[in-house]
Amino acid sequence: MQKIEEVTLLYEISKALNVSLDLKKSLYEVLEILSSSMDMERGTITILNPLRNEIHIEVAHGLSRAAMARGKYKLGEGITGRVIETGKALLVPKISEEPLFLNRTATRKAVHDKELSFMCVPVKKGNQVVGALSVDRPFEESYSLKDGKRLLSIIATMIAQRVINLETIQFEKEQLREENQRLQEELSNKFRITNIIGNSNKMREVFQMISQVSKSNATVLLRGESGTGKELAASAIHYNSLRSKSPFVKVNCAALPSNLIESELFGHEKGAFTGAIRQKRGKFELANKGTAFLDEIGSIGIDVQVKLLRVLQEKEFERVGGYETIKADVRIIAATNKNLEQAIEEETFRGDLYYRLNVFPIYMPPLRERKTDVLLLADHFLEKYAKENHKDIRRLSTPAIDMLIQYHWPGNVRELENCIERAVLLCEEGVINSYHLPPTVQTAEESDTLPGRSLEDALANLEREMIIDALKTTRGNMAKGAQILKTTERKFAYKALKHDVDYRLYR
Repeated sequence: MQKIEEVTLLYEISKALNVSLDLKKSLYEVLEILSSSMDMERGTITILNPLRNEIHIEVAHGLSRAAMARGKYKLGEGITGRVIETGKALLVPKISEEPLFLNRTATRKAVHDKELSFMCVPVKKGNQVVGALSVDRPFEESYSLKDGKRLLSIIATMIAQRVINLETIQFEKEQLREENQRLQEELSNKFRITNIIGNSNKMREVFQMISQVSKSNATVLLRGESGTGKELAASAIHYNSLRSKSPFVKVNCAALPSNLIESELFGHEKGAFTGAIRQKRGKFELANKGTAFLDEIGSIGIDVQVKLLRVLQEKEFERVGGYETIKADVRIIAATNKNLEQAIEEETFRGDLYYRLNVFPIYMPPLRERKTDVLLLADHFLEKYAKENHKDIRRLSTPAIDMLIQYHWPGNVRELENCIERAVLLCEEGVINSYHLPPTVQTAEESDTLPGRSLEDALANLEREMIIDALKTTRGNMAKGAQILKTTERKFAYKALKHDVDYRLYR
C-alpha cells in the first residue's frame, strides 16, 4: 500500500480545507488526497438533514451521480445511519460478512477475489453529529483498522472545524450585510444620497462631509475632475438641507457665453441690450430661499466675479440695466475641476471670491482612486441600461471585470457609464464579455490583442471564456453548459479539457 507519513497527510488535508471558501470544493479535494494516501476505493461525506431525519451524500469519490442520489438513509439505518445516530465510529473488516451493510449505492458487487473493509466516523460540531466520513479500502490482514479510524477521526474533526469556521464567516457576513443595509437605509432616509454609489473609504469621507454641511447654510465648493459626480453631491446637499422644499437651480457657467452669463445669473430689464425685449428674472431670483448650484465656477470672467462676490457677501444684486436692488436669500454651492489657486496667481480668478466660496470644500475623488467602487457602479449601470433597452443581461464576465478594474478611467464615472451603456447595446447574450467593452478599456495585455498574436490563440481565448461563463451559469453542469453553447456534451467536455477548465470548480 502506498502510504504518506501521517503528519504530511494531515498537513495536505489542512491545506486543502483552507485553500478555498467553497466548502464543497475543499471536501472533494480531501477525498482525492485520501484516495491516493489510504488506498481508498470509495469515500463519502454524508450530511444529516435534521428536519427530515434523512442522511444524504454531500460529496463522494468513486461514485457516480446516480449512485450518490441512491445513497440516502434514515437516521439509524445501516452503518452510516447508526454512526450518525450514536456518534460513535464503526469498523467493518469485511463488508460481505456484515448484515448491517446496506450497499444502498449499489457500487460494491459481491466479488470473492476482492474483499473490502469499511470505516465510518462521525463528523461532530461540539456534541452535535452533523454527518459522517466513510472510506472503502481493500481488505488486508496487516492493515490496522483502529489506526485508520483514529486518522479518519482527526480528519473528521478538521472538517467539522472548517464547517464551524465557514458558518462563523457566513454569520459575520450576514451581520455585516444587515448592518450595511440598515446604514444604507438610514443614509437614504437621512441624507438622500442613494444616487451616489460607492462604499470605498474616500466616498465614505464624502458622505460624511455632505452629512455635516447639509443642514447649515454654509457655501460649499465641490472640487474634482470632470465626471466624478459633483452635481450629484450638490443635489444631495440641497435635498437634505432645510431648503429642500425650495428651488434648486443649476447653472453651468462654462456652457454660457461670457456676454450672457451676467444676464443669466442676475436677470435683465427690458431694453437693457439688443434682444432684451422683456424683463427676465435671473437664476438667483429663481433660487430665492433655495440653493443655486454654479458648476464650472472657474470659467466666469473677472467682471462677473465682482458681482458674484457681492451676492455672497451682501445677499443682493441688480439686474442688468436695472437700478432696483434685489435681496436674495440663496445658498450657493459651486463646483470646479480647475486649479483655482493657480488661477489666482495668474490673476484670472479673484482671491477674495475664492475665499468666500471655499468655506467648506469637498473633494470628489477620481474613479482611479476608488477602484473598489468600479464593480459596484458597473453593476448599477448594467441593471439600468439593460432595463432601458429591454435586454436580459445578468452579469459581467470575469475577464470583463478584470479589464474594468485595471483601466485608469480618465473620464471617471461618466466614462464608466458610457462604457457600460455601449456594452449593453452591443451584447446579445446574457453576459457582457470583454469584447463588448470599448477598445480603450481593452488593454493589450488583458484583451489578448497584442500585435503578433495568432488567430488560433485569440479563438482559443474566446472559447475558454465562453466555456467558463457557461459553467458559471449552470453551476458546473456540463450537459446544460453544452446546451447553452449549442454544442454536444462530448465536444463541450473535449474543449473544456483542452483549455484546462475544470467543471468542478464552478459547482
